[in-house]
Amino acid sequence: MAKKRTAKAAPQRRLKRLPFDYKLDYANLDLRRRPELYRVGKGEQGVLLVEPYKSEILPHWRFKTPAEAKRSASKIHKLFLAYIKADDFVGADMARKFLQMGWTRARRYANHQGGRKYDQQTGELLPRVEEAEKARAAAIFYEQYVKAREHAAYVGMKSEHIANYEMG
Repeated sequence: MAKKRTAKAAPQRRLKRLPFDYKLDYANLDLRRRPELYRVGKGEQGVLLVEPYKSEILPHWRFKTPAEAKRSASKIHKLFLAYIKADDFVGADMARKFLQMGWTRARRYANHQGGRKYDQQTGELLPRVEEAEKARAAAIFYEQYVKAREHAAYVGMKSEHIANYEMG
């Protein structure tokens, strides 16, 4: 008995997210007024570019000691919550990125003395030496970063922003 042929469904065009746009003049662009131009990107992309948030958050970003990390991560998480309350996704995402960057930078200093991963002359990977104080600072930032990343309102705002502005 022959199989009955069925028409194949036309393949769905898969929408692709737009990448972070490094060509924008972020120094002269207020993304609080123009949030549609903001792209989430990957990881920490744009964390030191996007205004006015960089100027609002960067002065509080410290990770040298666990005490500094605790004050810094707490302040940045409070800013994150304030941005959420103000329905400002770009600000919330930037605060989340600063928390992530606090974790990753403190981890680098915890893993490599002086924060250098590679030898400047040879380019070779330097040996990994765990520094407990920096590791504690990284853990403080990581805890706040995860709270921000998984915050229900943030997750919803991020999905909405991507659906509205980042699907190409």
